[in-house]
Amino acid sequence: MQGIGEAFGLAWQLVLTGDAALVEIVALSLQVSLTATALACLIGLPLGAIVATLRFRGREAVLILMNALMGLPPVVIGLLVYLYLSRSGPLGFLGLLYTPAAMIMAQTILITPIVAALSRQVIEDLHVEYDEQFRSLCLSRGQTMRALIWDARYSLLTVGLAGFGRAVAEVGAVMIVGGNIDHLTRVMTTAIALETSKGDLPLALALGIILLVLALGVNAAVQSVRLTAVRQAYV
Repeated sequence: MQGIGEAFGLAWQLVLTGDAALVEIVALSLQVSLTATALACLIGLPLGAIVATLRFRGREAVLILMNALMGLPPVVIGLLVYLYLSRSGPLGFLGLLYTPAAMIMAQTILITPIVAALSRQVIEDLHVEYDEQFRSLCLSRGQTMRALIWDARYSLLTVGLAGFGRAVAEVGAVMIVGGNIDHLTRVMTTAIALETSKGDLPLALALGIILLVLALGVNAAVQSVRLTAVRQAYV
């Protein structure tokens, strides 16, 4: 095992030279997390808009459930997806276990409640502000939701970025359903865990550096979008 200084030096060398194994792992991580985020937004944004604009019996219970699901334990989701996709499970015939598709499925289940709950709050605040105006225009429910989603697009983009940040840093669920198979399902978080246990610190540190840069980039993007939204509100 190398010293810390030597390991960091080798890690930066891997990053700066674009090591092929490193690039492959990072590319698969981005592919899986971005796809899961897109699917979560397709499901979560309309769901959040529906709950934000409709008043129905049991709505409070739905809100409590949505907020509670934001804290789903990743390993439990991984276990449930594993059971469904395993050979004896109801979806075993699809043969998706230990593939990127299974990892996308697990991440989508994890971050959809986050996207739905956060977008519900954003759209509900806007709906309270515009409700009287929408009534005067006699807009249908569908037109109202589309107008609210469009007007809240900058804030909803930050919701999507928050979901992506959660997905790309997830390790438990993707480890269970992906199996951390080299050249097939190895992503940044699972590779860091494996390489650390093997004592290959340079590769683990190189992946950790890239993960930190991604996290900082997502936070910077969220701040930028928020500032843009504030400026747009005063135009």
